[in-house]
Amino acid sequence: MKILVTGAAGFIGFFVSKRLLDKGHTVIGLDNINDYYDVQLKYERLAQLGVDQNKAKVYHKITRSNSEANFSFIRLNLEDREALPLLFKTEKFDVVCNLAAQAGVRYSLENPEAYVDSNIVGFLNILECCRHHKIKHLVYASSSSVYGLNTKIPFETTDNVDHPISLYAATKKSNELMAHTYSHLYGFPTTGLRFFTVYGPWGRPDMAMFLFTEAIEKGNPIKVFNHGQMERDFTYIDDITEGVVRIIEGSVEKRLGLNELYKLYNIGNNNSVKLLDFIEAIEKGLGKVAVKEMLPMQPGDVTRTWANVDDLIRDYNYSPSTPIQKGVENFINWYLEFYKKLNYL
Repeated sequence: MKILVTGAAGFIGFFVSKRLLDKGHTVIGLDNINDYYDVQLKYERLAQLGVDQNKAKVYHKITRSNSEANFSFIRLNLEDREALPLLFKTEKFDVVCNLAAQAGVRYSLENPEAYVDSNIVGFLNILECCRHHKIKHLVYASSSSVYGLNTKIPFETTDNVDHPISLYAATKKSNELMAHTYSHLYGFPTTGLRFFTVYGPWGRPDMAMFLFTEAIEKGNPIKVFNHGQMERDFTYIDDITEGVVRIIEGSVEKRLGLNELYKLYNIGNNNSVKLLDFIEAIEKGLGKVAVKEMLPMQPGDVTRTWANVDDLIRDYNYSPSTPIQKGVENFINWYLEFYKKLNYL
């Protein structure tokens, strides 16, 4: 298939693009390479896909990869109402995997406009392009943050999600509502994936895995919110990637034996890990003890997440299999090798 992957320079988008290429698909990667976090990390991910860094800095230019003949990259904002439809018209995609978004719960408290522009206006443009260019399936990123103040554990996609506690979560809930509307009105399949705390090599520098590892390695204190009384459904990147690719390649018509045009799935590790146990695994991997700065709960944060993935197992035979200890070890090995190579350590 010919597949558009937005957010291709991002953490999940990079891995999904790579896996799709390995499976023989043609992939067009799109990203605006904003400076929400270190852009050099984004360029390094693209380099793994064969994209020259200097060419990736050019807007509105598709650059063919030297090492991967079936991968192309374009630097573009989803909000661009002229260039995005032109891209769809030119490339004639079979499937769209929308992983581009302004991420981060805490950042949304300070920069709300960025979330409306990228996550709502940009997503509307994706939906309009899918509608007008007869896309066979839209797979898009939602988030576990939509569960907000829900206390019932584990979280299920049938739970009420009308109480988000950050603008980021509200934009992701909006995406789900918009996708439902377009599936209903225009008859094309949409699948939303509620990701649960993704971690692993090449991960985002604003996430706990990266922040903790960097601080402990350098001997700096780490910030432990809610005094460590938190739990997360930490999900390794390979398990996330496997689930996304299975849905992209899978048959929509076979879900529950019905032609369900609109569908939501949790995609997580199917268990909950205590934050202090997570930190302990990092300490063990680095051979160092963390200096912990115990702090109260941050605005927009939740105490516990846990994904029920029974329907994803049923419909796509999805089975997360990476234990937390192995995933943490893999990240630390990558982190130390990668940043020593760049002379950051």
